[in-house]
Amino acid sequence: MKDADEATDPFDDITLVPNNTEELLNERQFLDYRSEREHCLDWLLTFGKEPERAEGYAKTTVSNRAYRMDQFYRWAWEQEDGYTTNLTHDHADGYLRYLAGEDSSNAHKNACRKAVMMLYKWRHHQRGADKWEPELTFSRKNQSTTPRDYLTRRERTMVRDASLEYGSIPSRSNTFGEERDKWNRYLAQRFEKPKEAVTPEDWERANSWKIPSMVGASLDAALRPIEVERARATWVDVENGVLRIPREESSKNSENWVVGLKEQTVEMMDRWLDQRSTIEKYDDTDALWLTRQSNPYQSASLRRILQRLCEIADISTENRQMSWYAIRHSTGTYMTREEGLAAAQTQLRHRSPETTMKYDQVPVEDRKNALDRMG
Repeated sequence: MKDADEATDPFDDITLVPNNTEELLNERQFLDYRSEREHCLDWLLTFGKEPERAEGYAKTTVSNRAYRMDQFYRWAWEQEDGYTTNLTHDHADGYLRYLAGEDSSNAHKNACRKAVMMLYKWRHHQRGADKWEPELTFSRKNQSTTPRDYLTRRERTMVRDASLEYGSIPSRSNTFGEERDKWNRYLAQRFEKPKEAVTPEDWERANSWKIPSMVGASLDAALRPIEVERARATWVDVENGVLRIPREESSKNSENWVVGLKEQTVEMMDRWLDQRSTIEKYDDTDALWLTRQSNPYQSASLRRILQRLCEIADISTENRQMSWYAIRHSTGTYMTREEGLAAAQTQLRHRSPETTMKYDQVPVEDRKNALDRMG
């Protein structure tokens, strides 16, 4: 179990000094570089997005950009033939010219460019450096506006149904002898306790409504991974069948959002809130969903859950990038199809209608039906 200091570590899940960077540094350089990174990343998490409003970037954003910032530092050290943290605008401009000549996608180059911009934003606000205006951009003309992968209507139903099977076990009252002993061993391993300590409550806990409620809410509200991570029990308004996401806890921090839920999802959420109130690890937190290790769910753990749901539902994931965003993209695609861009913009919590327009696509099954009608 994590102690209080570890639980509040702002750099949890962020690699301050990657191993291949540490190998390049002596002990004093390592400590100096680690301190540099701590100051920078702490500022980005707390102030980076809107410094005047003390609004930071999401941890997942900082984690991804931190890795690319580290690549920039290492590139600069190669140019200087040695360690330095005195990165100039010439370094940044030179790095963009280096990226321009690399055989990699413009999406990757743009991600590296954004990381360097975040670094120099910190240097400007905290170190008094001049603002850096990048001299190069990388065209996005060849990038598709179509969501990369999304669940079809049928797959959405299959995933929702699969969530009811996920991790389920038989009723204790219907198992006897060797079969009950087998499930006791399974529960002991699952809940990390001795087999003799498994209780009837553990059997009920195994058939939790946590995953069904999380999947249902994500399908309905198009929850981003960061929103699943931030979700709070206070968001859930069972009586009115909605999620109420406060501005300060929404992914884009633009306004308070009220997002509708299906009646089936509301019932799942109501059952989960009842179960959640009996689970000890939720006693001191308002987090809506936690992993077995008492951590919030993040992109990697959510991807594993979706992969398992697809296995249960016998949905092929070959040649598909099935991240949790596939759920969000499906909601955007079909909400746009059914109710139009305005409804999709609100349901997906987009500040700009232009962002929602990428979901204004004809789903593949509709195109197939059109071909059938065309003969």
